[in-house]
Amino acid sequence: MLHLYAIALKSAWNRRLTLSLTLVAIALSVMMLVGVERIRNDARTGFAQSVSGTDLVIGARTSPVQLMLYSVFRIGAATNNIGWRSFQGIAAHPAVAWAIPLSLGDSHHGFPVLGTSSAYFEHFRYGASRPLSFVEGKQFESVFDVVLGAEIAQRLRYRLGDKITLNHGSNDNGLSEHADKPFTVVGILSRTGTPIDRTAHISLEAMEAIHLDWQGGAQLPGLSIPADHVRKFDLTPKQITAALVGLKSRAGVFKMQRFINESTEEPLLAVLPGVALDQLWQVVGIVEKTLFAVSALVVLVGLSGLVAVILAGLAERRRELAILRSVGARPRDVFLMLMLESLVMTVIGTLLGVALLDLATMLGAPLVQAHYGLMIQPILLAANELPLLGAVIGTGLLVSLVPGYCAYRLSLADGLTPRL
Repeated sequence: MLHLYAIALKSAWNRRLTLSLTLVAIALSVMMLVGVERIRNDARTGFAQSVSGTDLVIGARTSPVQLMLYSVFRIGAATNNIGWRSFQGIAAHPAVAWAIPLSLGDSHHGFPVLGTSSAYFEHFRYGASRPLSFVEGKQFESVFDVVLGAEIAQRLRYRLGDKITLNHGSNDNGLSEHADKPFTVVGILSRTGTPIDRTAHISLEAMEAIHLDWQGGAQLPGLSIPADHVRKFDLTPKQITAALVGLKSRAGVFKMQRFINESTEEPLLAVLPGVALDQLWQVVGIVEKTLFAVSALVVLVGLSGLVAVILAGLAERRRELAILRSVGARPRDVFLMLMLESLVMTVIGTLLGVALLDLATMLGAPLVQAHYGLMIQPILLAANELPLLGAVIGTGLLVSLVPGYCAYRLSLADGLTPRL
C-alpha cells in the first residue's frame, strides 16, 4: 500500500505549481485567523496591564468607559474637570493610602502631555504591579522639567538636556504653541508597552505656569508672562482631569466608591478599573467577533480552493486512478489516497501559516508598538491558538472527504474507456 502513496506523491509533484498556490492560500488564511486571535489577546493584555494596583479611577461624572479611555489610555477628552479641593478632600480621606492627580489637555508633536505630582512615580504600577523606572535621568523637580516616555524619546530622538515646547490642546498645528516657556528633558522612562511610553510628564505647577497668560484656549492679547517670572504667581492647580486612588484596604472599595459618587460638592464618578475594562470589551466585542468571523470565512475559502483544485484535477487523473485500480488498488485505497493528499496539504498549509505569522510578528512587533502602542509578544505558538489550528485541520479533514468520495466512485471501466 505504501507504494501507492509513493505514486501519489509523484503525481502531486507533477502538479506542484497548482498545489503550491493553493498551499500559499491556505497558509495566508491561517496566518490571518491566528493573527487576529493573537492581536485580540495581546490587545486585551495590554489594556489590562496599563494600570495595576489602582483601586479607583476618579473623574467628572461621565460613562465609566469614557473615564478609563481618557484618564488611563489617553484616548478622547474629558467632558469636564474636577476641582482641586475635591481631589484634596479625597486624598485626605482616612481610607485612602495614596492619590495621583492627572491633568491632561496639551500635547507635543501629537503625543499627550500629562501634568501630575511626584506620587505618580512613587505609586503608579503597570503590568504585574511593576513600578516605573528610568533609562536615564530622574523625575521632574523644577517647574519647567519634563520626563518623557520611551517612545517619544526614541521617535523624536530626544536626550537629557534637550529643550522642547508644548502645544495648547491636542492639535499639533503649531498655532497654539507655548513657545515662550520651553521645557528641559530631565528623565526618560523605561519602555512599558502602555500609554506611558507615548506621554510627556510635567508637574501640575508647570501645567498652571504655561497657562497663566491663556484663557478660553487662546493667549490673552497683549499679555505675556516670561518663564522666569512664573514663580511669582500661585501655581496651585484649580482643577485636574482625573485621579488614581489606592486604598489602605481593598475591602472598603465599594464603600469608598459610593462615598465619591454621592459627593454633594460636585458631580464625581469613581470606577473600578477592572469593571470598566470589562464594559469596554463588551463594547468592542462585536468588532472582535466580526474580525474572527471574516478570518474563519477566509480559511474556509482557502480549503474550498484546495478541494476545487483536486476535483478539477480528477478529470486529468482518471486514467491514472484507473491504472492504480488495475494493478491491485482497491476503491478504499483510492479514497484514502485522495483524502490523505487533501489532509496533508491542509496540515502543511497550517504549519506554514503559523511560521509566517511568527516571522511577521518578530519583524513587525516593534513597528506596531511604535505606531499603535500595542505590544505583540513574539511567541511560537500560544495554548489558546491550538484549538484554532485543530479546528482548521479538522475542517480540512472533512472537506478532504469530497475528493476522496469522488475518486472512490470512479470505476475501472470509466477510467480506461476512451471519452468521446
